[in-house]
Amino acid sequence: MASPRTITIVALSFALGLFFVFMGTIKLTPRLSKDAYSEMKRAYKSYAKALPGLKRIGISSVLLRKIIGSLEVGCGVVLTLVPGKPKDVANFLLLLVMLAVLFFHQLVGDPLKRYAHALVFGILLTCRLLIARQSDERPEREESREEPHINEQEKNKVKQS
Repeated sequence: MASPRTITIVALSFALGLFFVFMGTIKLTPRLSKDAYSEMKRAYKSYAKALPGLKRIGISSVLLRKIIGSLEVGCGVVLTLVPGKPKDVANFLLLLVMLAVLFFHQLVGDPLKRYAHALVFGILLTCRLLIARQSDERPEREESREEPHINEQEKNKVKQS
């Protein structure tokens, strides 16, 4: 049977992956929701206006929206479908994207209700990454605890014979 950590990591990976595929798709195309797509276009125009340095390096609001949307879709697919370490890399990239989105919202002075989702999903990404890293370190500790116990049993066997 799978450990609680494994179940938690799989559930978080799947749920977060689907969320980011959905949100990234909304940023890239109006097919899912025309209203949400229009709102994303408007929001990214305000982010680009608030960061004139982006314009200087050739990043328009459209390019910024497409970069972030593509990162969300790509990393969401990895979190949902790909096993192993690539999930941690995708998790880290999405965490960086969430930090950037929080920065953008603060920069333009949006109220909390406009960026609460980024805050919550940033926390969930952090939790998933910490749980994944913790489960990697855990078996080494358990093995080191078991070895002295085995050695004591072997010593007792040697003494008895």
